[in-house]
Amino acid sequence: MNTKADILSRKDQVDTKEDNKNIQLLKNKMWSRRIVGKIRVFDNRKVVEETDIIKRIKKNGTREKEVLQALQKEDGSAWEEDEVAYMEGRIYVPNNRDIKEEILREHHDPANIGHSGQHRMQELIKRTYWWPRLKEDVKKYVQGCIKCQQNKVQHQKKAGELHPLEIPEGPWQDISIDMIGPLPRSNKMDAILVIVDRFTKMIRLKATTTNLSSEEVAKIYRDEI
Repeated sequence: MNTKADILSRKDQVDTKEDNKNIQLLKNKMWSRRIVGKIRVFDNRKVVEETDIIKRIKKNGTREKEVLQALQKEDGSAWEEDEVAYMEGRIYVPNNRDIKEEILREHHDPANIGHSGQHRMQELIKRTYWWPRLKEDVKKYVQGCIKCQQNKVQHQKKAGELHPLEIPEGPWQDISIDMIGPLPRSNKMDAILVIVDRFTKMIRLKATTTNLSSEEVAKIYRDEI
């Protein structure tokens, strides 16, 4: 008779002490970030050690009008050091599409970030970088991410099955009726009744008024069609 084994009846024949030895679950490459550098703090100011992205920002060297005005105020909210401009304690990113795209990509696509949403991604970028219209750029990037769209959870109710109209077996057995109007009045008429046969696609046009009743439509179908 086979009964349920308990902790006292199990045989200790398999040694599992070395099962996971020298096995790394999360590889080093999953944690590699090309644009993150160590931060040194001097006199309450952040100075980021030079990385590839910082080199590109220095090489670009452009400043937008908003940044130039803030630098001229000299109120401590903006300053420039070692060819890098700082706005509100964060690195100013010039108006360069390639640089912004790389920063957006590195704060959204890596496995250790996991394709975060707009608010989380914006919060991560704002820890280090600043540029005008950052919120709009983050929104566009997240909305345009293919993986996010493919794995997006649908909160809408599933659509029901389609019920197409049956194909008619002969002409004028199934019709569609529409009215065009109001139109400029002519001979006391200000609308056109459009009757289409779904089988032959034949169209009949009848001058009428916008005050047409259902009874009058039935009479037109009886007399004209």
